[in-house]
Amino acid sequence: MKINKVSNSRLSEVNFDNLPFGKVFSDHMLWMDYKNGKWGEPAIVPYGNISVSPALHTLHYGQAIFEGQKAYRMADGRVGVFRPLDNCKRLNISAERMCIPQIPEDVFMKGLEALIRLDKDWVPKDESISLYIRPFMYGSSEFIAARPSEEYVFSIITSPSGPYYAGDVKVYIEESYVRSAAGGTGYAKAAGNYGGSFYPTRKIQEKGYTQIIWTDHRDHTLIEESGTMNIAFVIDGVLRTPPLSDRILAGITRDSVLTIARDWGMEVKEAPVTVDEVIDAIKSNRLTEAFGMGTAAVISPISVIGFRGTDYKIPPQGSDGFAPKVKAELSGIRSGRIADRHNWMMVI
Repeated sequence: MKINKVSNSRLSEVNFDNLPFGKVFSDHMLWMDYKNGKWGEPAIVPYGNISVSPALHTLHYGQAIFEGQKAYRMADGRVGVFRPLDNCKRLNISAERMCIPQIPEDVFMKGLEALIRLDKDWVPKDESISLYIRPFMYGSSEFIAARPSEEYVFSIITSPSGPYYAGDVKVYIEESYVRSAAGGTGYAKAAGNYGGSFYPTRKIQEKGYTQIIWTDHRDHTLIEESGTMNIAFVIDGVLRTPPLSDRILAGITRDSVLTIARDWGMEVKEAPVTVDEVIDAIKSNRLTEAFGMGTAAVISPISVIGFRGTDYKIPPQGSDGFAPKVKAELSGIRSGRIADRHNWMMVI
């Protein structure tokens, strides 16, 4: 692997006490081109702008995918990346759906490790924040015919980042717009999935909500996701979450939370969750917790669910709730303070 180091690091310019999410970028990035039917040699180069043609295929047809993962500063000073192989597997699932050549797992893992090792000083010392990692792929051919690109780029950039959401999340159940539909790309981390969600999200944010609860495309009776996160509820002491489908992203944080819940002996039910069921459970005080799960947000407690003009408040559970406990468990695993029983951490 070729490595071209920066001559002068920008690390001293970063205020780690005031980190926005996804706006500060580390010194280096990984870059690899796909041409003539095969991937070339990966290289680590200085982070910087790229020059593209106005005819860049992805600008016109959106043939682009990405992943989100994190590296953490561990208690002993080392750096740990959370479940990186699972991100690689999911990236390749997205690639298949979007007609993009898949990345060999060993190339992904070795490239990621080399990049993090080179920029390990960019991983925040504070265990409560992290180095956000963004692998992405896009069609890089220069033509505007409506067919798959012939050339592609695979890259990884990293960004020391603070929390995605500050405090609890206030959500609104959406009954007009949809995030995905059966047979679509909802299960892939395709760029267009997110771009298409911005308009309805902005509309509900103008009403004072943080995010949307997306419902099914057919009749909007089934809860599916919350913004860019998977969603879960504790109803009658049971952890409830919608089942995975071609409309719902297979969240790695989601899988981690469900695994820990089962380890703890908690009943977990992956089955359809209806809007009426959730509202009735809130009204009857049987719903004790609702929260989003995702790489960027990790665990985000939901304090209010808006539905048809009414706000339904969910009383805070404090430190005794499942959400804060599982968040603390994940934090402990990432920092090395709690045993990594499922071998989730790649320690560098």
